[in-house]
Amino acid sequence: MSIAENIKRVRQRIEDACIRSGRNPDEITLIGVTKTHGADVINEGIAAGITDIGENRVQEITAKYDDIDKRAKIHLIGHLQTNKVKYIADKVSMIHSVDSFKLAKEISDRSLAVGRVMDILIQLNISGEQSKSGIEPERLDELLEEIQSLKGVFVKGLMTIPPVEVGNMNKTREIFRSLKKISVDKQSKIYDNIKMNILSMGMSNDFEIAIEEGSTMVRVGRAIYGER
Repeated sequence: MSIAENIKRVRQRIEDACIRSGRNPDEITLIGVTKTHGADVINEGIAAGITDIGENRVQEITAKYDDIDKRAKIHLIGHLQTNKVKYIADKVSMIHSVDSFKLAKEISDRSLAVGRVMDILIQLNISGEQSKSGIEPERLDELLEEIQSLKGVFVKGLMTIPPVEVGNMNKTREIFRSLKKISVDKQSKIYDNIKMNILSMGMSNDFEIAIEEGSTMVRVGRAIYGER
């Protein structure tokens, strides 16, 4: 099956999940996760309607950047080291994996240096799994209070990744539901550079559940581009 056909199938699954949960499919941004795939594959997806692509590693973004169709926005969805922010501050449209004030400040500084404000998401570790990046939910308020002083970033919402080994969709649903609740709880607070209107959650094996629980961005790789 071609990439274009896969995209069509994924969009239909998104629409079906929206129907089940009483949502509008236009609320959902489909991010094609293109890690390890070359620019030819990425551009094939863009030609078939993908408007947003997600990469996990700074090195891959910089290596592919010149060859990627610039109609698509690039999202950094993987763990980001502070010392590598400088390489992507002028290349990506959003960073999903901010989990410390130190990282947020570096993103702010580097973004201002290239004349822009970077959209970011705060990554939460809902499951408490040691191997997962992200901050504990109880530390979110403190981090948001610190970030509100930064001029070069705008917090657009939250992101999470449930444990792969759970294999229990009920548990996955609980994690997504928890992130949605946290997002709603924070919407009442007024900040100049923080607005909780994006939830980045859901991948190839669970994006339909994520949509049913409130996701606005799903990060889908395998179901679009096939096995790596």
